Amino acid sequence: MTAPELVPHRPMRPIVGVWIATVLAGIVIVLFVPRGWQGTWTTIALGFALVAAFAVQLWYGIASDFIRRTATTVLGSLLILGIISAVSALVALLNVV
Repeated sequence: MTAPELVPHRPMRPIVGVWIATVLAGIVIVLFVPRGWQGTWTTIALGFALVAAFAVQLWYGIASDFIRRTATTVLGSLLILGIISAVSALVALLNVV
């Protein structure tokens, strides 16, 4: 027999927190890193998002669907950084022409 959960958990709250941090990191990279180094720093930001995803999910302390929540967080961060990089590349391409 399992005990009922007394307080419902909100699994999206830590996921969205890491995504917001990823958006901020992507914007900082686009604004302050020279164009030749943006790819390197984007990869570093994705690595930090991976570590943050594991840390936040472990700190949250719910074992069920741990892998799914962590994968969702990292995949979302990858998508966010990809979109920011694509927009930055298109803006740079339009400024060249």
